[in-house]
Amino acid sequence: MPRVSFDDARIVKALRARDERAFAELMVMYNASLLRVAQLYVSSRAVAEDVVQDTWIGVLNGIDRFEGRSSLKTWIFRILTNIAKTRGQREGRTVPFSALERPGDDREPAVDPDRFLAGGWAAGPQPWPEERLLADETRRVVDLAIEQLPPAQQAVISLRDVEGWSAEETRNALQLTETNQRVLLHRARSKVRQALEDYFAETA
Repeated sequence: MPRVSFDDARIVKALRARDERAFAELMVMYNASLLRVAQLYVSSRAVAEDVVQDTWIGVLNGIDRFEGRSSLKTWIFRILTNIAKTRGQREGRTVPFSALERPGDDREPAVDPDRFLAGGWAAGPQPWPEERLLADETRRVVDLAIEQLPPAQQAVISLRDVEGWSAEETRNALQLTETNQRVLLHRARSKVRQALEDYFAETA
């Protein structure tokens, strides 16, 4: 069954008419991504699945009030993040998402200062063979590195680099400023790159 191919306005119209096919196609398009994002906020996959289910209920209940100030995709993911944050707090999971608001306050270096000498690289990044970057084991290194990131950085890099979101979509879904989103993504990518460099050094 092909994905919904019409634009947001027509999708919204179909959803408001309670078109079950349009809703099913929307779920096919976004359900897996919603689940991955939900797992950033809650303690288990089972809870994340509940959050996603509540999100779809929220979409159906709220579609008549959707005003189109953002894309439909952003609106759906914003519903998800609000539900997931509330659920995470309710189950006692402490997630420091205040870092989303002020990512520069902790003065965390994006790259190990030892990598620099007099303003330049002491040991510059080395090019990596494409076949190694595509290997399953390498992907596992990347996935593990992302899992070990602080939650705010994990959320941003997951949306930008795993889900393929634009900077604007990510900012809107997570309610970030442009600067905060950029800082969080830079730090996250730097740490993932460092993990890959360490891995390649060990297996060279």
